[in-house]
Amino acid sequence: MMHCGELIIKLSDLRAVSGRENEASDAIAEVFREYCDEVYIDGFYNVVGLKKGQASEPKNILITAHYDEIGLIVTDIEESGFLRFAPVGGVDVKTIGAMEVTVHGKHDLFGVIGAKAPHLIDPADKDKAVKFEDMRIDIGLSGEKAKELVTIGDMVSFNSPAQKMMNNRIAGKSLDNRCGVAAIVETLKELKKLNHDDNVYVVATVQEELGLIGAICASYRIDADLAIVIDVCHGDMPGTPADSSFPLGKGTAIGIGPILNREHVKAMIKLAKDEHIPYQIDPETGDTGTEAAAHAVAKEGIPVILLSIPSKYMHTPVEMISVDDVIATGRLAARYIAGREK
Repeated sequence: MMHCGELIIKLSDLRAVSGRENEASDAIAEVFREYCDEVYIDGFYNVVGLKKGQASEPKNILITAHYDEIGLIVTDIEESGFLRFAPVGGVDVKTIGAMEVTVHGKHDLFGVIGAKAPHLIDPADKDKAVKFEDMRIDIGLSGEKAKELVTIGDMVSFNSPAQKMMNNRIAGKSLDNRCGVAAIVETLKELKKLNHDDNVYVVATVQEELGLIGAICASYRIDADLAIVIDVCHGDMPGTPADSSFPLGKGTAIGIGPILNREHVKAMIKLAKDEHIPYQIDPETGDTGTEAAAHAVAKEGIPVILLSIPSKYMHTPVEMISVDDVIATGRLAARYIAGREK
């Protein structure tokens, strides 16, 4: 059984740019198999696990956390060998200059996103924002050789290995939302110690960054009576508004908002208080921007709870989370599943 921090690092270092999750699906399925009665990978590369409930007529609880990551896609190969690219998901162009990357061609190729030396930038352009169309990936090859190994449409991931930090924190790429997948595993670990009546379906979902695609598929395939979505929210940092960012290490952020089920949310908050599990309140005025939006309107509608793990520097190659918040999220979800009233 892997410690939560070690698992987060393992998951963070997997490569699974939206639309190419097949690169990581087997590794996640292997993790789920340690805790689930059944595990399978569907046709879209959602990784689905089932932990059976003890009731004679169990209800179904669905827990989802996406495992796709933001990245880049090759859009052209120039005669010089430079690769043009576009973003996949919400990539901020300001964060990727001079980054090391992996181009997933016929085999993985190391590359760098070239940046002009400051001496070569026209003074009139020094304060202008760089655009994606003005950037290139350099893989060190001629155009002829590059075209042998790279194809338009190949994905590119960022090289940013996860690192342990002080105060039980981890920094690295794709913690949005591999830390959510780790929280699912923490939920399963906790459920092994508890009796629970209901079937628990856990799904590491795909293509969330492109429109909640995997969650939509899962919510139609699994006939759920309750859905719990685990994702990240904005961690506090200088210059962020206090009402939409949350400190690391203070627990999961429980969402309250129009599409989130009031009865379940109130019960979840009461449980967190009773069990002394650290939590925060996350006011959501709209559709939450998470997979909760997909579950809430699936079929005739599924009651949904949103648990969010604070993450600093979201949608950059150096996100940061607290392992303590991941563990608290999993513990809270498991205790709610095991103790909820029918």
